[in-house]
Amino acid sequence: MTAKLWEPPAHRIAQANITAFARRMEERHGVGLPDYAALWRWSIEAPEAFWREVWEDGGVIGTRGERTLVDGDRMPGAKWFPDARLNFAQNLLERRAPSDAGDALVFWGEDKVRRRMAHRELHAEASRVASALGVHGLRVGDRVAAFMPNIPETIVAMLGAAARGAVFSSCSPDFGVQGVLDRFGQIAPRVLFTVDGYWYNGKPIGILDKVAEIVERLPTVERVVVVPYLDADIGRANEFPVLRGGTTWEAFLAPFAPGAIDYAMLPFDHPLYIVYSSGTTGVPKAIVHGHAGALVEMLKGVGLHRDIGPGDRFHWYTTTGWIMWNVQVSGLLAGATAVLYDGNPGYPDLGVLWRFTERVGSTFFGAGAAFYANCMKAGIEPAKIADLSALRTLGATGSPLPPEAYRWGYAHVKRDLWLVSIAGGTDLAGAFLTGLPTLPVYEGEMQCRALGLKVEAWDDDGRAVTGDVGELVCTEPFPSMPLHFWNDPGDARYRESYFEMYPGVWRHGDWLRLVERPEAVGGIIYGRSDATINRFGIRMGTAELYRAVEAIPEVVDSLVVDLEYLGRESYMPLFVVLRPGLALDDALKERLNDAIRTALSARHVPSEILAIPEVPRTLSGKKMELPIKKLLLGHALEKVAHADAMANPSSLAWFVEFAARRAAS
Repeated sequence: MTAKLWEPPAHRIAQANITAFARRMEERHGVGLPDYAALWRWSIEAPEAFWREVWEDGGVIGTRGERTLVDGDRMPGAKWFPDARLNFAQNLLERRAPSDAGDALVFWGEDKVRRRMAHRELHAEASRVASALGVHGLRVGDRVAAFMPNIPETIVAMLGAAARGAVFSSCSPDFGVQGVLDRFGQIAPRVLFTVDGYWYNGKPIGILDKVAEIVERLPTVERVVVVPYLDADIGRANEFPVLRGGTTWEAFLAPFAPGAIDYAMLPFDHPLYIVYSSGTTGVPKAIVHGHAGALVEMLKGVGLHRDIGPGDRFHWYTTTGWIMWNVQVSGLLAGATAVLYDGNPGYPDLGVLWRFTERVGSTFFGAGAAFYANCMKAGIEPAKIADLSALRTLGATGSPLPPEAYRWGYAHVKRDLWLVSIAGGTDLAGAFLTGLPTLPVYEGEMQCRALGLKVEAWDDDGRAVTGDVGELVCTEPFPSMPLHFWNDPGDARYRESYFEMYPGVWRHGDWLRLVERPEAVGGIIYGRSDATINRFGIRMGTAELYRAVEAIPEVVDSLVVDLEYLGRESYMPLFVVLRPGLALDDALKERLNDAIRTALSARHVPSEILAIPEVPRTLSGKKMELPIKKLLLGHALEKVAHADAMANPSSLAWFVEFAARRAAS
């Protein structure tokens, strides 16, 4: 039986935003909502009423119009709030009075740069950016790109661009030139915001040469605005001869005084920002999210599911190339302070983010699941190295959080802690599986399906199942579905990505098992469904195997792929990264096989175990199972993986050599 690790205390249930919301829904709609399961069912059975309430209850600034949903039986094709007019930036910037002196942003750049930005300063700077872009001639729908780290100016640039109705897109400055061009080259930006460099591992890393090459190959860029992050002296210069159209942040804004913002009032389907798939195969998908769709999804997520409000300090460790950066900014919707950290989370050691949490008083700290796994393996005990008394909530995403990481959190971070593991991401600017402060936490489980999203697990025959592993699908439309992919004629890639397997039903590409628990409607994610191991008729997500293998002390990391050949027996190699100085001998191989037999079954024992230097990972930390699988099946390297989209591109060399040996044998 799955262990219960946390029960919300009565006062937390009583004070939770979701508790008050449920009571208001009962009063307004005359329905009984005794628990979350009932509330979730009402939200999917009455979607128009639910999403209207998210809009009204969330205090959206703008006009909603009379119609909520048109063509609701079409997916894709449903149209939400077709008469609405609003601006996403206005809803972030006007939640608090423009004169508010409280912290809007708190920022650390490793241990080199520390800043606070009051809400009045954020509003003032966003107004100046909006004015500068207007004078530059930026029109509604024009694209603004940011090749920026997670610093306050990136948020200011996004809000200023959105205020004018421009479409914003960002990449982290650790991307290579080709990785940036693969993204920004699709969207033809007119203005590029960048920095002179950034800090990582305690070292300054200049990028102006890289920026110059990017600008040279992006002919649509007319103005390059450089933020002096490493060298304050460049802030006093006006022009950058090395950059076409180059100027400094200070010079770009100098002619404009802070003031009221003339927000562009935009329809529901006007693009807000463009985010990208991981880009491990082919050119990344340029996913377009709209002002209203992103707004109502984030209002629901930040307020109801993450329980954030005024006085909270919301930190999710992220880069600007990950959707969690956009989610991080959404804390402003709740009147909270957005807490930003930029740099290596392992420098000078894995305790740095925990000490940061103490110093800035974060009430919510989120990170990728891999970060917690690394802390656990390194023997980090956060409660012993930092005062975490202000911390109420711990968030995880990016990959499934294993049960042992849940147990580590409650043993070594904080006993009275709400641990939130979520799954969804870039595609919907939110989560399909998420958390709730009024529900207990069970090891390895995501607490609930998100409100307004009819999430099911489907078997091979397209039947909904509970208690068995199936495809994660969403069977009804929702407002934060992508508007479209940029430069996707006829929505061909869009339909292929989500609706090819089940016409009219969103298939997300994850294996999901819904839990049979009366007080909740949650589940367990087992990894990507298209990287699933299916050995001898038994289907299994790779996450299960990784948990078994990586519990062996000698193993630092692992990767498994199942190579299925038509008419041949499948070949499933397991690749392991060992601790320094250790060798993969027969005794260790047998221990690994025994662990898999015990945790899974004899059918899932790998065909071969091989030691490797590193597991290839995307920039967001995900194991590159599918690209390696395709490489070993004979696909060309350039067709399956792009170095600029990887955290460790040198790791591919071992697999290229291994694939060549296998092909020659």
